[in-house]
Amino acid sequence: MPLAVPDRICPRWPPTPNCVVSTAVDDPAHFIAPIAYTGDRQAAQTDLLKILSVVPRTTVWHQGDGRIQAESRSRLLGFIDDVEFFWPADRPVIEMRSASRLGESDLGVNRRRLEQIRLAFADYRQS
Repeated sequence: MPLAVPDRICPRWPPTPNCVVSTAVDDPAHFIAPIAYTGDRQAAQTDLLKILSVVPRTTVWHQGDGRIQAESRSRLLGFIDDVEFFWPADRPVIEMRSASRLGESDLGVNRRRLEQIRLAFADYRQS
């Protein structure tokens, strides 16, 4: 089941702290900056897919239409987090979202995951 509407990232997020989303600019508890990139949009998508292929316990289940959707499982109990990336047509950024399906607190796991992906993406594109 897709997380987002066709032309943007998910417009809503839960009030609980177990979600971060780059479109939550007026909500500091949930906001995470989008990933900026230069160059070709398709190349950025391909590069991000390469990064996601080595993120532990993460499975991409949808790619296309300017979006990537994946699931990440927790190490110990296998809880599932939904992860989404979206390329807006009007600017060179990757909007992103990561949210736990269950519970209230994620102890910062979703934010750390997206920050690690951001760093890996930047490192990969500089190499």
